[in-house]
Amino acid sequence: MRLDKFLKVSRIIKRRTLAKEFAENERVLINGRLAKPSSEVKKGDVITLIAGGKEMAFEVLDVRENVKANEAKNLYRIIE
Repeated sequence: MRLDKFLKVSRIIKRRTLAKEFAENERVLINGRLAKPSSEVKKGDVITLIAGGKEMAFEVLDVRENVKANEAKNLYRIIE
């Protein structure tokens, strides 16, 4: 699944356009490497978001196209 779509489906970022802007501005890493909005996200990847001088890391637990709001938290685990 594309990075921007995963961030939106998992509700880590509310809108796909905002997720795309994060990646285009080099504020998203996948497994320690800069990621583009079209980068492929797989189970087991570690996504790091850089915002406001802070870093948040998430481990991808599952990748699904459609998820209900109450199930979105099951797609990732916060690492730091």
